[in-house]
Amino acid sequence: MSSPAPALDAPAAPANPNDLGIDRAFALQMARMPVLALAWLAAAFAGHHLWAAVRPEGLNCGPLVVIGCAMILAAFIDGWALKVPNWITLPLVLSGWMLGALHDFGVPIDAGTGGFGFAVAGTFLGFALLLPMLAIRGVGEGDVKMQMGFGAWAAAFFGNGEATGLHGLGVVFWAFCFGAIAGGVFGMVIILMRGKFRDNASFVREVMNDLQMFTTGNVSAAQKQAQERRSRWTKLPYGIPLCVGFLMYLLYMLAL
Repeated sequence: MSSPAPALDAPAAPANPNDLGIDRAFALQMARMPVLALAWLAAAFAGHHLWAAVRPEGLNCGPLVVIGCAMILAAFIDGWALKVPNWITLPLVLSGWMLGALHDFGVPIDAGTGGFGFAVAGTFLGFALLLPMLAIRGVGEGDVKMQMGFGAWAAAFFGNGEATGLHGLGVVFWAFCFGAIAGGVFGMVIILMRGKFRDNASFVREVMNDLQMFTTGNVSAAQKQAQERRSRWTKLPYGIPLCVGFLMYLLYMLAL
């Protein structure tokens, strides 16, 4: 009795000649970004007018309330899912650029003074400040894009500081410093809660060594050591201390 013939593999589905190799889901996600950016821009406009109706005197902080709410939302999602989604961060970056461009054209959307160039500079400063930690995987891409969005908005709102006395790029830098302090406190609380002080101290030394190697130009070796250590990492939602630091700095400076 002969054995049954082996089944032939089904032929592969023909490629769609019109898709150009582009992932459809990714393309749709990117297509939504400008729409979401316009929504944040509309929120800034509404926040400006609501603030003016409640507090007509002094600096109109309506757009800062909007970016603060965006940071809180991003931090909440980061704490819940341990990542910050693109549908929050990328529209924030794009809307910050739009805000600066509208200032350049004299559109009275808010009380901000920074132009498109300031917004782009704030974005790149936000990226540069977290680049060493990103290189050794101490933070995630979502945290970096979250800071880039804040950088775009802060630089577009404060500009060169003539109107408020606060330079936009200085706000981005010092808010990052406040966030780093908040991150240190956050990390210490986690260490105290989990114990294993010797292991955590050793881990901190390794991270500091990686950062030293990165700053001295030995980037590949720092990345290799960080990659080898990833299996022992406990991922922390760094978006939370970034958010806390940003809000603390803004409240502190605006109160002064």
